[in-house]
Amino acid sequence: MTLKRMSMQIRQLREKRDMTQTELAKAAGITRIYVAKIEAGEKIPSIPILLKLAKALKVKAGELLD
Repeated sequence: MTLKRMSMQIRQLREKRDMTQTELAKAAGITRIYVAKIEAGEKIPSIPILLKLAKALKVKAGELLD
């Protein structure tokens, strides 16, 4: 899994759920700027952040890495 692929997967899942970056950030307990940087491939999220994103997106963490 490349960073680019993971970033695209997070964005696609967010958009599929009609969520804004702000909504995802709030649900995951992180900032919108951090979500934007993850989706842009500028930041590599830690495992705890990946778990929070997965929970907010209502998917298993592994789906963020597929």
